[in-house]
Amino acid sequence: MTAIMVALAIAILGSVVAWQFSKGKSKKRKYIICGITIMVAIAPFLSFSIGLTYAFIVRNGWAGLIMWILFPIIFILGLIVLLVGVFKEKGTETM
Repeated sequence: MTAIMVALAIAILGSVVAWQFSKGKSKKRKYIICGITIMVAIAPFLSFSIGLTYAFIVRNGWAGLIMWILFPIIFILGLIVLLVGVFKEKGTETM
């Protein structure tokens, strides 16, 4: 149970740090920061915590392998967000 909480704490901490870094930046920069954060901080730790939680609920250790399916899906979503930020036209607007 402790491992699940640590993984969730790391994912939440990564999200907060990314939000702080992207405050006052352009949309292009926000997409890039969010994409990197999703790939590095959120995808591995969130998939780990979801996989262990599911395995704990169904009382089957093999059910935890769902994290092997969740990680690539979340990682690819982060990669898409990063690529949107990289190839987005340079804008002067900030959020």
